[in-house]
Amino acid sequence: MIPYNFSLHKIDNTADFGFSADDYSRFKFGDDLVARSFGKDLADGFIRYYLADNLITDQIVVISSPYSFIPTATFAMKNYFVSQLNRWLVENGSLAVEETKVHRTITYKEDYGELSAEERLSLIGNDSFHIDKDFLVGKTLLFLDDIRITGSHERMILKMAKEYGLNNEMHMLYFAELVNKNIHPNVENFLNYHQIKSIFDLEEIIDGGNFCFNTRIVKYILNTTSSSFTIFLERRSTDFINQLYDLSLGNNYHTIEAYSKNLHLIKDYIKNNNYKLI
Repeated sequence: MIPYNFSLHKIDNTADFGFSADDYSRFKFGDDLVARSFGKDLADGFIRYYLADNLITDQIVVISSPYSFIPTATFAMKNYFVSQLNRWLVENGSLAVEETKVHRTITYKEDYGELSAEERLSLIGNDSFHIDKDFLVGKTLLFLDDIRITGSHERMILKMAKEYGLNNEMHMLYFAELVNKNIHPNVENFLNYHQIKSIFDLEEIIDGGNFCFNTRIVKYILNTTSSSFTIFLERRSTDFINQLYDLSLGNNYHTIEAYSKNLHLIKDYIKNNNYKLI
């Protein structure tokens, strides 16, 4: 089945994205306040431009972008999207949404945002996505992602749907979409790192009181040079360090050579009760 695509912001130039590049960067690195704003805006846009004239009466299932153990930034946005959408659905006599997860099997060190369309497809093509088919029977599926650049992730979702024989009504929802094909896909990296130039730029977000871990920030921290990483680690709380370590193990980052040195440093901090660990 051909899915319905909706994107709140259409990127056709790099001078005006239609949203704050700084906010987007903070969102990608765990600012939950921005995730709330993005999620609510996406829900409001989907309601205004689609649902208001095309009320879905079937059970809706919202599905965030695929992940293994650590959620992506989209997961945080999804939480607020669901809250905003549920209020409208219930007020209009529909059912509150359900949620499920697309499982992915491969994790990689490469920064997806800096790759070309061909490189993206080559990288993600080695991955495989899995979903609970039986749970979805007779339901309308809303797949959420933060940005659509080349459509590689979408093609993988549709490939999965075909392999599982899903015949559900499907909608692909994005906060933003690159519609000008003359703009290189690495514009995504420009947005991702617009406000984050070093590991120390993360501290304002982490200490701001509205921080949530995601895959990007964990990989970014683990990939930092050991000298900067050590300084950064000494400024972090006990809970932060332990959560960072547990999330890293859960995503099997200990099997990636580039992350091993910093993971050993975290392990030593915990084991030796160095710093303020209790």
